[in-house]
Amino acid sequence: MAGGEYLRYVALGDSQTEGVGDGDDVTGLRGWADRLAGHLAAATPALEYANLAVRGRLAHQVHAEQLGPALALRPDLATVVAGVNDVLRPRFDAAEVAGHLEEMFAALTAGGAHVATLTFPDVGKIAPAARPVRSRVLELNSRIRAAAARHGVTVAECDRYPVATDPRLWSADRLHASPLGHERIAAAVAHSLGLPGSDDTWARPLPPLTALTGGRAAMAEMRWAAGFLGPWLGRRLRGRSSGDGRTAKRPQLLPFTATEVQDPGGSAGGPAR
Repeated sequence: MAGGEYLRYVALGDSQTEGVGDGDDVTGLRGWADRLAGHLAAATPALEYANLAVRGRLAHQVHAEQLGPALALRPDLATVVAGVNDVLRPRFDAAEVAGHLEEMFAALTAGGAHVATLTFPDVGKIAPAARPVRSRVLELNSRIRAAAARHGVTVAECDRYPVATDPRLWSADRLHASPLGHERIAAAVAHSLGLPGSDDTWARPLPPLTALTGGRAAMAEMRWAAGFLGPWLGRRLRGRSSGDGRTAKRPQLLPFTATEVQDPGGSAGGPAR
């Protein structure tokens, strides 16, 4: 970092950081990390950016597979966002997941990077079927805040604003942000970092939305379960991941322009997570 400007940004994480929900595997994925790089490049045209995230990865996999390559790139800014895939698994240990995140926070800050992360919204308000894991998300968020405080990590508090669960910020699968959602996440992280031109408008609510009720709501839930929940559960039962056979879409630091959209890496596959 020179004169308060970030020159090398590296993103670590899973499908949200990869950009699933913002573009597709044919035209390319953008995502909040690419959009954050756009914020950074607007202030620092010399910015170089790498994105090591791969969909489906659990926190321990992000730690094992991405931390070493990230450190080798010597970033002055890194984002670490992982844990939602763990929350959705039958066996979940918040302390273990947060421990992997904290080890990444510690290693990256010791390597000279400023690190940023975020907290997760109440998934039960996004997908009613996920209400049983609400307490897991709350516990993980609490542990993320504590770990971040110990290492001087910046936290974008996405869970504290009602707009974070607005359905318009989420794609049809309710697991990944929509393009608007990715845009808001990027703006939240930019604001938490105090980047030039950033402010709190990302947290403002959208115009009122007419909610589905009665039979229409029930039909929507049935369509979602058939189209997304069923296939997701099927992969879990078969021990498969949406990230099988995939690699990072941008494994090396490359110059970044605010308008670019990255091509996906790895082989084609189905819905993420």
